[in-house]
Amino acid sequence: MEIGLSLGLQSDEGGLKLSLSECGCHVKDISIKLEGGASWFYQGMVNAFKDQIGASVESTISNKLSEGVSDLDSFLQSLPKEIPVDDKAALNVTFTSDPILRDSSITFEIDGLFTRTGTNQVLRSSFRNSAPSAICPGNSKMLGISLDEAVFNSAAALYYNAEFMQWIVDKVPDQALLNTARWRFIIPQLYRKYPNQDMNLNISLSSPPLVKISEQYVGANVNANLVINVLEADKVIPVACISLEIRGSGALRVMGNNLGGSVKLEDFSMSLEWSNIGNLHLHLLQPIVWTVIQTVFVPYANDHLEKGFPLPIIHGFTLENAEIICSASEITVCSDVAYLDSSQQPPSHLSLPSSTPWITTLL
Repeated sequence: MEIGLSLGLQSDEGGLKLSLSECGCHVKDISIKLEGGASWFYQGMVNAFKDQIGASVESTISNKLSEGVSDLDSFLQSLPKEIPVDDKAALNVTFTSDPILRDSSITFEIDGLFTRTGTNQVLRSSFRNSAPSAICPGNSKMLGISLDEAVFNSAAALYYNAEFMQWIVDKVPDQALLNTARWRFIIPQLYRKYPNQDMNLNISLSSPPLVKISEQYVGANVNANLVINVLEADKVIPVACISLEIRGSGALRVMGNNLGGSVKLEDFSMSLEWSNIGNLHLHLLQPIVWTVIQTVFVPYANDHLEKGFPLPIIHGFTLENAEIICSASEITVCSDVAYLDSSQQPPSHLSLPSSTPWITTLL
């Protein structure tokens, strides 16, 4: 018996559509042997209708194949077009082009950018002209996921626009730091005007963080404003604003089906935006600002980065022995894949904190 079918797989309004172009089944020969007391009688009837039985088998198999393709198409059409990250963001996983078939792999390009939850935003490809023939060296892994740096920058822009990147610092490991008495030798005029007054620091980003990826380095530049506030009775009095340019380096890792990481401070520079207490000697302020960044800003960022965000993996599968490879403007996660039975599967709902930034290749 020979069975043949020809399928078409293409993107359709951000999803995948599977179609059956041709389907056929040919029974070259069929042998039916009956046993029993009256088998000699019925064997003749079976032999007489052998061709009709073969034709029925061909028709049944062809119909079942057609039904199977239709069921698979329905499954592909039901794949989600976004993965919730938290109450503010979702990951856009719409397909941006037709799948690319090769001898031993199939490549899907998906949008991959972060969008506001519930917007159903579909973005079009503008970052890559063509998918690479192989994104994992030597096709050594079952799955490769390539992420353009635009993925990370879209997340940074979304949370920045949602006014999520602003912090009031009123508690630090060395709490005496938030009293004007500690600043009397650094900014004498502050202490003279507001002696022994409590303070807080208002840190807000002035633009979205910018992530850069190269073969040797994953880094981020952050521009922020630090406003020094004095707390007097029930009033908050802004006294000065310092502009910060912070440069950090990052480390990435795969945790389950999430991509997370951490960041550390490399260096920073600062300039005075405005002051209500006269000129400030910024070089004297540098150790305090360094301490604030190291003890408040960096731990806060790492607390969220450690949770990571979901990679586009079909529910029920998990990554195994994943490796991360950095190249110009993108990173690639190369991994084997394992199927989890129902007792091992985590809940399908995710709750965590272009475009062809995502390239997914099944090898």
